[in-house]
Amino acid sequence: MSTVPLPGTLTRRAFVQAAAVGSAAVSLPLVASANESSRGSAVSQSPSARAHWLEGAPASPVGSSWGMAWPRGAVAADAAFGARADGGTAVPLQSWTLATWPDGSVKWSGHAVSADAPSFRSLTVQAGDAPIAPAAPVSVVMTDDVIDLATGDFSCRVQRRGKIMLAWLRRGTTHVAVDGRLVCVREEENEAGPEAGVRRVEWEGEVTSASVEQAGPVRAVVRLEGRHVDPAGARRWLPFVVRLSLHAGGTDLRWIHTFIYEGDPARDRIAGLGVRFDVPQRGPLHDRHVRFSGEEDGLFAEAVRGVTGLRRDPGAAVRRAQIAGERTPDVASWDRRVASRLQYIPAFGDWTLFQSSSDGFEVVKRTSRSHTWISCVRGNRAGGLVSLSSPEGGIALGIRDFWQSHPAQLDVRGAAGDVATVTAWLWAPQAAPMDLRPYHDGMGQDTPARQLEGLEVTYEDYEPGFDSPVGVARTSELSLWALARTPSRGELAAMAATVRLPHRLLADRTDLYRAGVFGGLWSPQEKAGAVAEAMDRQLASHFDFYLTQREQRRWYGFWNYGDVMHSYDADRHEWKYDIGGFAWDNSELSTDIWLWLYFLRSGRPEVFRFAEAMTRHTGEVDVHHLGPFAPLGSRHNVLHWGCSAKQLRISTAANRRYYYYLTGDERTGDLLREQVEAIRTLATVQPSRKVAASLVTPADPLAAEAYASFGLDWGAAAAAWLTEWERTGSAVPRERLLAGMRGIAAQPWGFFSLGAPIHFDSGAFRRSPSKEPSASHLSAAFGLVEVCAELVQLLDVPEFRSAWLEYCRLYNADAAEQSARLGRAMRGRNLEQGHARLTAFAAKSLADPALAIRAWQEFRRGENGWRSRDPLVLRRIEGSAVPRPVDEAVGFSTNAAAQWGLAAIQCLALLGEPPELGAETDVQRPREGGGR
Repeated sequence: MSTVPLPGTLTRRAFVQAAAVGSAAVSLPLVASANESSRGSAVSQSPSARAHWLEGAPASPVGSSWGMAWPRGAVAADAAFGARADGGTAVPLQSWTLATWPDGSVKWSGHAVSADAPSFRSLTVQAGDAPIAPAAPVSVVMTDDVIDLATGDFSCRVQRRGKIMLAWLRRGTTHVAVDGRLVCVREEENEAGPEAGVRRVEWEGEVTSASVEQAGPVRAVVRLEGRHVDPAGARRWLPFVVRLSLHAGGTDLRWIHTFIYEGDPARDRIAGLGVRFDVPQRGPLHDRHVRFSGEEDGLFAEAVRGVTGLRRDPGAAVRRAQIAGERTPDVASWDRRVASRLQYIPAFGDWTLFQSSSDGFEVVKRTSRSHTWISCVRGNRAGGLVSLSSPEGGIALGIRDFWQSHPAQLDVRGAAGDVATVTAWLWAPQAAPMDLRPYHDGMGQDTPARQLEGLEVTYEDYEPGFDSPVGVARTSELSLWALARTPSRGELAAMAATVRLPHRLLADRTDLYRAGVFGGLWSPQEKAGAVAEAMDRQLASHFDFYLTQREQRRWYGFWNYGDVMHSYDADRHEWKYDIGGFAWDNSELSTDIWLWLYFLRSGRPEVFRFAEAMTRHTGEVDVHHLGPFAPLGSRHNVLHWGCSAKQLRISTAANRRYYYYLTGDERTGDLLREQVEAIRTLATVQPSRKVAASLVTPADPLAAEAYASFGLDWGAAAAAWLTEWERTGSAVPRERLLAGMRGIAAQPWGFFSLGAPIHFDSGAFRRSPSKEPSASHLSAAFGLVEVCAELVQLLDVPEFRSAWLEYCRLYNADAAEQSARLGRAMRGRNLEQGHARLTAFAAKSLADPALAIRAWQEFRRGENGWRSRDPLVLRRIEGSAVPRPVDEAVGFSTNAAAQWGLAAIQCLALLGEPPELGAETDVQRPREGGGR
């Protein structure tokens, strides 16, 4: 690992003396140029890398897919990959390229292992080895109308068009489910008028296109698109994208379901959204079983017609078999007092589990639609799995993050008949309809001047018509099993655990670091000196506080799960959930990137899961995917889409790259590609329209150029172009990157020129209209640091490198140094602590020990950030001051946490172990649940 050698044993005096001697005493290696290999990476004839299970090896084999990184030049584009388990056994592997280096060698590769592979704790992937075939390879057969998938005794048929998505699901020759389809319940006014109330109409999803993205032999992926259609076929509404994936040897399909909202939120009210299957029923009613996963490993398990607890006993063997879900003995062997009276035992055909909130669910059942419901059991947090089966087969269907994404619901209908239906409701019809209307009427903010007045008091950037949910999306993950029989309770508990927390293989972090990915702005946590250990404890305490706050404050719900709050109201002992721009965070100051870099540093599974949920949320809910604001994101607000600041800084690809490359997730790949042409929205939605009128041009969708800031706008566009170039090797995004880099370097003051008109097609800048140098504290706070670090590493544009290093060096410099280069000192500088990482980047790139000292000084001062010498003080608030006991952290905010976290991780990666802080400046971790 190549870092600046500033060991923890180095005293302050010795450190200053070393710096005074010059760069010969303290060597700071340059960031790799376009012609250099990645740092610390010797090109191997047969390189290998490792992968591990995130939360430990599963109890039984499962399929998984993930991404791995390789040093520049190490793996040829056409290289094959083989895999071996930790015991040396060969494991079936499917591989594909996710990204390449500029020389065409593989940078990121995607991999999949089969569900019937031998169990393993870790895996070694070897470039140049031939993969072995799985025992039951996935086959994909596509015709004009259908796509057939099969592995072993599992098979299914996908319809390429129409209202039926999955024609059938089969184990062996038995159809265990048919007619899989999407359903949406729309609440609308009764045709008789408002006085007649409302009615609910069920729409169905209609597939309009289907494609195969992967065709085995280890993993197959099918992509389906369409819209929901009303019963009359007159209107199509709510676009959807569904991906189905299957692993060799598996008996389950993974569903990734995305829908995009469109319409008028006052009229187009979603009252239910789900996935439904018809399930043929076989065998006697007492051998048909309904199962719901409950809390933790809990299971609700009953038969359609129960024969336990009766006045007369059918026999111990009968009772044992029914409780176990096994075939009961022939009725002729039962006690005849029961066998002759089975018709008098109620058969319950309808069952529902309704998760109304993050804290409560109820299971109810009834004999038929014309009879009342009976409450079966209540609990707190259900696992999200339902199964309907018999000894002849059936299905199990689960929703990930079930209670976290409430209201959710699982239904079984008609289980006492010949064909039942099983529905997994992503939005429960038993709940109130989605209400996506604005939360206020504008309060007279009908002019820019009044809107700026409102901004002054609530921090909300309001503008009529901009608080619209049109185009926001939501992605959910489901699992569908084809069952050959009713599973045992242990088997169902394992399925439920997989639904709650899917097993995830991930690349070894040390291998990722050695590959030189993500710009060298992170390093894995390892044995270090006292100061670095203290900083790691502080990083852990910041994350742990968020983990605790999510639970205590119940940051859950269909539209909210994954996000965090922006700022805290100490008077109310509550986060500012109802105050304009202080409520939901919406990626402000790169919370997403902080979490991902902290995961890469720490390897903590709970950090990965937190960041994963945030990436799903911020990439879908906080971004408009169709409509007039697409594909821009919305600034922090009470409603995730409520702010009129629709900006590239929120939708930036920089926030999604980590999850995409670590997992190979196809839906995240869609979101990254969605941003490639996002720069064109500047022609119609200009971020500066209220505060910098001189930069605003008339809205014109046909315009060829518009003003773009170098940080918030170009930084986001560059992240999208960089990703597209890596993924495709296309020269078009590369040329746009080069044009922009040269254009910034050619400005009178480089990045301090702030922005300039950009030509959308070429990516070239004209001369900036700025009359004097200037700086914005936000420019480098939304992914610009991360994308520039990679651009300097990948593209040899010396003038851009100089311009970027100048910005890094001067932003936090003193007035004299700024004036010497720029002719004036910058006013209103902010986020000094967050910008310490820029100083650190310049220090390493220029091999400048004095800059390294300055970077640590800026970090420690904590101006406009978090004072790292102070502990994170927690205090318990309870009694009549709050509705429930909670913890609060004095002076804590998301902005401070994100900027401190990014600066800490990146300074450690760039500069290595800092000098001893001394007892007076030590960083301490607060006690769990209490203050200090």
